[in-house]
Amino acid sequence: MSASLAPPPAATAGQPSALAPDVSGLSFEEALAELEKIVRGLESGQQKLEEAITAFERGSALRRHCEAKLAEAETRIQAIVERADGSLGTRSIE
Repeated sequence: MSASLAPPPAATAGQPSALAPDVSGLSFEEALAELEKIVRGLESGQQKLEEAITAFERGSALRRHCEAKLAEAETRIQAIVERADGSLGTRSIE
């Protein structure tokens, strides 16, 4: 009998898979530090295959989280405007 080699169901865009723990509560700095640690581990080549796959999935979730945090920060920065008198203010983002 042959074993099924079908991959686990992939997460839909914006949703973590059941294998990738939720990262939404992490700050950008926390997520980036964890992502850097995962990258170092993967680059070392010392992990077993299943551990590497799990780390890669977690890293992908962390990357998406960091990108979302950066996009949010960029939106907030773009909302800061210089007024005619030279002072800084904010504009409403809708």
